[in-house]
Amino acid sequence: MSYQPKNYDHLLGTPGFSDQLLRNHFTLYQGYVTNTNKLSDELAQLTKDGKAGTPAYAEMKRRIGWEFDGMRLHEYYFGNMSKTSSKLSSGKLSSALEKDFGSYEAWEKDFKAVGMMRGIGWVILYWDKEADRLFNVWINEHDVGHFAGCTPILIMDVFEHAFMLDYGTKRADYIEAFFKAIDWVVVENRLV
Repeated sequence: MSYQPKNYDHLLGTPGFSDQLLRNHFTLYQGYVTNTNKLSDELAQLTKDGKAGTPAYAEMKRRIGWEFDGMRLHEYYFGNMSKTSSKLSSGKLSSALEKDFGSYEAWEKDFKAVGMMRGIGWVILYWDKEADRLFNVWINEHDVGHFAGCTPILIMDVFEHAFMLDYGTKRADYIEAFFKAIDWVVVENRLV
């Protein structure tokens, strides 16, 4: 089964994000989808040919996590964005943020602080269903550092491609624009 790239053209015109930046970002995402499919096909062929124990197979197995997570994290990221800003309701997510961070404002301050850390990567609000607890997590590489068994609730891309075209090195301005583009309905629905 091949993965198909999702269409996020509905985000064009999002305040704070130029169409050129978004189109470039969509193209990057589509590359992750293409490479995930390519590696999946090549791994299947190596297995079929009895070459599963080869160095080529091992390297592709290591690489596929990078490509797959690059694909999926972008889908979460674009999926939790909207052209029109929305407000967090006073439902389950709001209550969970208050329980785990003291208040929405304290959570937002922490999430933004994680986003301002030096380096490239992702900021992910994870929900640990097992402990019913939320965490703001820095993910440096697509395929490293994820909280096993936890559900990504809100994803913010802080690789340079997500903001440099529009904001240069002003990451804080990008983060502010991102917060105005969060689709809280989508985010809240991920906490099930």
